Amino acid sequence: MGNVSKRTRHHALTVLIIAVLALLPAACGQSAATGTNASGSGDQPASDQSGDNSNGKTQEKVVINIGVQGKTGILPYAREKALFEEALAAVNAEVKWHEFASGPPHFEALAAGRIDFGAVGGTPVIAGQVGNIDFRAVAVTSDGKKGNMIVIPKDSPIKELKDLQGKKIGVAKGSSAYNFLYLAIDRAGLNRDDIKVIQLQPDEARPALDSGAIDAWSIWEPYATTAVFQTGAQVLVSGQDLNINAPDFIIARTKFLTDHPDLTVAFLKAYEEARLYFTTHIEEVTDDLAKSQKLDREIVATVLKNSEPLLSPITPEFAKAHQEQADFLYSVGAIDKQVDTSKVLESKFVEQALNELKEGK
Repeated sequence: MGNVSKRTRHHALTVLIIAVLALLPAACGQSAATGTNASGSGDQPASDQSGDNSNGKTQEKVVINIGVQGKTGILPYAREKALFEEALAAVNAEVKWHEFASGPPHFEALAAGRIDFGAVGGTPVIAGQVGNIDFRAVAVTSDGKKGNMIVIPKDSPIKELKDLQGKKIGVAKGSSAYNFLYLAIDRAGLNRDDIKVIQLQPDEARPALDSGAIDAWSIWEPYATTAVFQTGAQVLVSGQDLNINAPDFIIARTKFLTDHPDLTVAFLKAYEEARLYFTTHIEEVTDDLAKSQKLDREIVATVLKNSEPLLSPITPEFAKAHQEQADFLYSVGAIDKQVDTSKVLESKFVEQALNELKEGK
């Protein structure tokens, strides 16, 4: 990994894991979720509200709690158009949404039993596994190459990655953009002590970038493109530029998978149907998202043009890329054990969902 010493890389990535694990409760029974659902009610987890009969078919209405983040992805669009509500009503399930600013808080909510599904980047998945959260990653939603970027202000003197030395960089700690930042500076031969990391959620980082309080921002879409269009900011480097394959996942609470395998398949079928509509009706989707999220249409169109949403089993290629992310964290001493990421990867539900859709079931 270039000329970065193990000692300095240990210091750099230890900050990442400590920051993420600080968000995770010590035990799955703690009620510390930060998400809020659309109705603001304190509903119990879906699997605690109903029972299944011996053949696995749901008899009573189940509440499926879904975590959502961002403005332009499949889940935000599905929430806006009530696509999951319509699809899952057919299997006697009710949908409640919980909004989060980034990936790590999803795992706090999973551990507390407050959400059943969510879509997050690979770094929070690794941290969730290190924190012994009881979950599974059940499908891949993106290869992650285009999702993360480092953005700099208009007319910034920063021209290449090595110019980040001594600069203040805003990032949401524990997010996929956080790991991306350290992978990027590692490629430039920099280490943790060469940059000044400022912990900021997206809604805090954008004003800081605009005002000059930070020199760069490691962030994901649509925030990067929004900054480019609205302020003339520039993308210094993206995951695609660095050929960093860092898959994103749908995560699920293990108890929900055990109690409701049929509803898990139904959820994934609804996701795939939403994704297919999303990708084949780009003009309509662009108009809808621009209006509902109060974003410039050109911004939304650019983000969607650059996005390649998937719903895929966790192929050997994706599994290898995810393991390599975990190995990077371990190699610098940021985690104290060699994490076997395959232990939380589970493709059988998405395979069944895609097969049933293919067969017209």
